[in-house]
Amino acid sequence: MKILNPLLLFLILSTQVAFTQTAVNEDYWPDGSKISPWFHDYTKLELKDLGKQYRITSHGVLADSTLLQTQKIQRIIDEASQSGGGVIIIPKGTFLSGAIFFKPNTRLHLEEGAVLKGSDDIANYPKIPSRMEGQNLDYFAALVNAYEVDGFSITGKGTINGNGLNFWKAFWKRREEDPNCTNLEVSRPRLVFIWKSNDVQLQDVKLINAGFWSSHYYQCNNIKILDLTITSPHEPIKAPSTDAIDLDVVNNVLIKGCYLAVNDDAIALKGGKGPWADEDPNNGENTHIIIEDSEFGFCHSALTNGSESIHNKNVIMRNIKIQDARRLLWLKMRPDTPQHYEFITVENITGQAYSMIYVKPWTQFFDLKGRKEVPKSFSDHITMKNINLECDIFFDVAITEHDRLAEFKFENLKIKAKNDTFDPSIVSGFDLKNVRVNGKALD
Repeated sequence: MKILNPLLLFLILSTQVAFTQTAVNEDYWPDGSKISPWFHDYTKLELKDLGKQYRITSHGVLADSTLLQTQKIQRIIDEASQSGGGVIIIPKGTFLSGAIFFKPNTRLHLEEGAVLKGSDDIANYPKIPSRMEGQNLDYFAALVNAYEVDGFSITGKGTINGNGLNFWKAFWKRREEDPNCTNLEVSRPRLVFIWKSNDVQLQDVKLINAGFWSSHYYQCNNIKILDLTITSPHEPIKAPSTDAIDLDVVNNVLIKGCYLAVNDDAIALKGGKGPWADEDPNNGENTHIIIEDSEFGFCHSALTNGSESIHNKNVIMRNIKIQDARRLLWLKMRPDTPQHYEFITVENITGQAYSMIYVKPWTQFFDLKGRKEVPKSFSDHITMKNINLECDIFFDVAITEHDRLAEFKFENLKIKAKNDTFDPSIVSGFDLKNVRVNGKALD
């Protein structure tokens, strides 16, 4: 047997490794454009690199879970910002607070065993200019707020606890009184709200028991959400509208290594609502979003487009395990809002959901606001591939004359479904390759 020269062997192996790395990193969006290397950089932030450290217990905050210390914590944040910036450290222990507002050049770090616990009194969350449910309005501040804080980060292995039980009870009591009441009729705070902030990173922390949405990102660019755990219960009491991640007019988002289980949508793409939503400068599109290597527990949907959404493009969800999701992919076709969902790929999925894909008109709060014609909504270039799923309903799709579905692709699907009804005629241009439902080939 001929033995290769060691140098030659090294060169061959080096070339193979380089080729493999290039092949892995040369990733493409659903529309065929190349994915930026930014999406392949999973580097975690190090505490030592976050600037001057402000440990709250060294600045007058007591380790007392029953004592509201909002003003003291805010004073530390303000001091850090005025002194050139730094990182606010929450040490081990439980610290009770109302709304706090991070300022330019400040960050948040929660040590392992640290809990930033939200007050359950809405009086501790001031009403300020904000964004909720696809509209700009005055609303209650979140527990953690960052407005125009480029480079903002939340790090560490601690917990932000919304302490939402009393807010949930108030919501369900109001729903008993008026089944048609909206979310905004019951005063509840979000857990984290980040607005007009670029180069944001959240890593390792736990976000739990939100009073309302768990985390909301509005008009931001370059967001990385790495190895987060976001949970709120769906039993024995349901935590209403505790969406794990709401993306609202954002560009470049990486969600990786997360566990999400909430009593609403796990990841929802928002951006505006109403018959003239596409003309409002406060609204906009969501583009270039990757969700990967994550797990989903109970949720209304793993990935939802809408209901307050006007344009979503180049979205990838891949390498996902789901368990007890109501839907894997939900395209909310809101008949009072012009919508376009395009170039969305869901791939490499295993687990269980009630519906694999759900596309139906969403009419809960339908309001044309005097517009005579109903705006049209479009969903096209939707790809679902490499999916092994157990579900109750395989193809949960029913549209109106105002909806247009086109260029769907199902590839390498192995589905076990109680209801395997399938009507490809609903979609203009349906590509089926190696699709098996209950052992029967559909292509």
